[in-house]
Amino acid sequence: MCGIAGIHPLRRPEPVMPDMLQRMLGTLRHRGPDESGLYLFQDETSSVGFAHARLSIIDLAGGQQPLGNEDSTLWITFNGEIYNYRELRQELQQAGHQFATDSDTEVILHLYEQDGVDCLQRLNGQFAFAIWDERAHTLFIARDRVGIRPFFYTIQHNQLIFASEMKAILAALPDAPQLDKTALDQIFTYWSPLPPHTIFQGIQTLPPGHFLLAADGEIKIEPYWQPEFPTARLNNNQSLDEAAAQLRQMLTEATRLRLRADVPVGAYLSGGLDSSTIAALLYHDIGQRLETFSIAFTDTAFDESNFQQQMAAHLGTEHHVITCTHADVGHAFPDVIWHTETPILRTSPVPLYLLSDFVEKAGIKVVLTGEGADEFLGGYNIFKEALIRRFWARQPESEIRPLLLKKLYSYVQNLGNPAYLAKFFGYRLTDTAEPGYSHLLRWRNGARHRRLFHPQLLAEMAGERPLPDLPLPTDFASWTPLAQAQYLEIRIFLAEYLLSSQGDRMAMAHSIEGRFPFLDHHVIEFCNQLPPDFKLRGLNEKHILKHAVRDLLPAEIWQRQKRPYRAPIHHSFFPEGRPLDWVAEMLSSVKVEAAGCFNPLAVQVLLKKQARLGSLGEVDEMALAGILSTQLVHHHFIESFATAVPDQLTGNQKVIRRGSLLHAAT
Repeated sequence: MCGIAGIHPLRRPEPVMPDMLQRMLGTLRHRGPDESGLYLFQDETSSVGFAHARLSIIDLAGGQQPLGNEDSTLWITFNGEIYNYRELRQELQQAGHQFATDSDTEVILHLYEQDGVDCLQRLNGQFAFAIWDERAHTLFIARDRVGIRPFFYTIQHNQLIFASEMKAILAALPDAPQLDKTALDQIFTYWSPLPPHTIFQGIQTLPPGHFLLAADGEIKIEPYWQPEFPTARLNNNQSLDEAAAQLRQMLTEATRLRLRADVPVGAYLSGGLDSSTIAALLYHDIGQRLETFSIAFTDTAFDESNFQQQMAAHLGTEHHVITCTHADVGHAFPDVIWHTETPILRTSPVPLYLLSDFVEKAGIKVVLTGEGADEFLGGYNIFKEALIRRFWARQPESEIRPLLLKKLYSYVQNLGNPAYLAKFFGYRLTDTAEPGYSHLLRWRNGARHRRLFHPQLLAEMAGERPLPDLPLPTDFASWTPLAQAQYLEIRIFLAEYLLSSQGDRMAMAHSIEGRFPFLDHHVIEFCNQLPPDFKLRGLNEKHILKHAVRDLLPAEIWQRQKRPYRAPIHHSFFPEGRPLDWVAEMLSSVKVEAAGCFNPLAVQVLLKKQARLGSLGEVDEMALAGILSTQLVHHHFIESFATAVPDQLTGNQKVIRRGSLLHAAT
C-alpha cells in the first residue's frame, strides 16, 4: 500500500515542478514511510509528473516507484496489491516480456503494454494506479472494482491533479478550498457522498470499477465492472450444500492469495462471524496461524471481547487486545477527521484508528479482515428491515407483523409501542415498487438532519431529498428485492464510507495495509448469483456462510445474534455532561457561523437537549457526530491547512527525469 500523486497539464506541455510534487508527498507520508520517488516527463507536446510514497510489502529491495518497463516507455505509480501477480508474471514472461523486479507493480505495466485497458479484467486485487505512456502521450488511471483503494482528482488551471488523498490535491492548489454543500447534504442523508462528489468543491472521486483516460487534452471516464445480479425468475439448481462447499473453497483461495507478502501478516478478530471465518480458514484450511488483533470497549454496550477471546482460544492464536474508552474516542476524533477528510455520522472509525496504531507498534504491516461479507451475503439489518416491511405491507393494518422489528433493534427504545412502530417504520410502507424501498427509512431519517443546516444552505435546497442520483442498471427492476437492496448498499455505502473512512484511511493513518478476502471479485461474483434465501433465510443473515464454516467455529460464534459494529458518541464528547475543550470550541456559535454549514441556534438547541437529558437518541447522536466532523473538516482544511502541510518529504528518494526537454537521471 502506498500514497500516489500526480499532475498532468492537459493542453500544453507546461513543466511540472518537483517542489509541488514534494509538497503533495508531504501530506501522504503516513501512507508510504519507507521510500519515495518522483517521475518527471516533458517534451514538445506533453508533460506529466508522478509522486510516490511507498509502504514496502512485496519485493522490498526492488519495488521502488515510480517504475518503468524494460524500454522505459511506460511509467507507473501504484497504490495497492495485485494478488495473482505471480501467475500473470509467468504468462507474460512466456510471451516474451522481460522483468527487472519481483514486484506486482511491474506486472501491471507489462499487462497494460500487452492488453491495454483490458488488463483490468485480469487483475485480482485492490488498486488505484496511473500509467503514463511516453510514446502515445496518454495517461491511464484505474481504480479497483469495489473501491478498496481511494483515488481523487480535480481539473483546475489546465491541469489534471490526482492523489490517494484529497489533502495532497489541496496542497497543489493556490486557493483555499470550499465545502461542497451538495455533498454535505448527501452525507447527512445517505451517510456518505455520492460519487463523483466529495466534500470539497471541484475535487471528485473516480468511482469504483472505472478507468480514466487522458489524451490530447481530453478526458474520458468509463466503467469496466459493476455488480450484477440475476433476474428474480432465474432458477439456480445448485443445492445449499454444493454452494456452501464452493463458497468455502473460493474463500480459502482468496485468503491464501492475500497472504502473499514479504512482511509479516496478521488478522483482525472482532468476535463476529466474518473475521472469525477468515481466521479459521487460515488455521484449518491453509495451515497458517497468524497473530490476531482486537478492540475491546470499557463500555459494555459496545464490547465483544468475550467472543474475541473465545475465538482466539479456539484457534490458539497469539492474540493482542487494545481497550478503547470514551475518552480515547473523544480525544482521537480530531485526528481521525484529518485522515477521513470528510464528515462522518458515527465514531466507529476511531477505535479502528487506535487499533491500526497498536498493530503498527507490534511490527505488523498487513492485516486480513472480514469486510464485505455483510454487503454480498445479506448481513445487514437494513436487508432484514426491508424484508419485514415488505411482509408488513401485505397487511398494513397488522399490529403483529411490525413487532418483528424488535428482533433487529433491541437497543432502540419504544419498539414495543405499536403507535411508534407505525409512525417510525411505516413510512411509505406500501411503496414496495420504489427502487430505493429498502433504504427509504435511512434516507428519510438522514434528511431530518436538514433542520440543523444554515438558513442559506436550506434556501438552496428545494423540497424533499429525492432518490440518490445514481445510475441504475437497465435490468435493476427485474432483480429480487434483496439484490436491489444489496446494489444500493454496495454503490452508496461500501466504497465511500466503509472502505474509505472506516477502512483505508484508518489503517493507512498508521501505515497498515488491510486485505479483504470477501472482496475478491471472484467471491463477489459468485455470491451475487446465489438465490436470496441462501443469504437471508427468514431473518437469519449470511445463512450460506454459516453453513459453510460451522464446523470450523464454536457454535457460540456462528449461532450468535448479529451485533452491528458501533462506537460511543455522546459520552465520548461530553464526559460527565461537560464538553471536551475542542468540542466546546467547534460548537461555539462563532465557529459554527464561520463554517456556514449549520444554524448556530439549531446547534445550541441540540446542546441544551443533551444537557437537559444527559444523553441523546440515535438520530441526535449521529447529528452530533456529523456536526463535529464537519466543523473539524472546515478547521483542518480551510482555516488551518496552509500551516499544517509539510513542504518536503524526507527519506530515501529517487527522481527520474525524462523527455526531450529534460535529461534522464536517477
